[in-house]
Amino acid sequence: MGEELRYPGIHNDHFGGMTDLGHIIRDAWALGLLPESETCQGWGRAQFDELYARVHAAWEPYGHLVGRLPPEMRARHERIYAEAIRHARELGWSSDLDDEDE
Repeated sequence: MGEELRYPGIHNDHFGGMTDLGHIIRDAWALGLLPESETCQGWGRAQFDELYARVHAAWEPYGHLVGRLPPEMRARHERIYAEAIRHARELGWSSDLDDEDE
């Protein structure tokens, strides 16, 4: 069996993390599950599976809706995502791109 691929870290991911894994990481930051300094560089699938489960469970009380987050958490979510979108656009990302355009 081959060696497991390791995640390059959100800042080294496509367009600064505009991927499913980047989304999970940013949600974990916004929900207070990970410090914003954690880029998940070197993480493997098992670690992401566990993080995804924690993020999913943390969203449940809010119906998975940003508008239902407490004000402080919503502000953190909005800041994190606004910064990510700004940075991704600087790298050439467009919300019109799909996975096949990368």
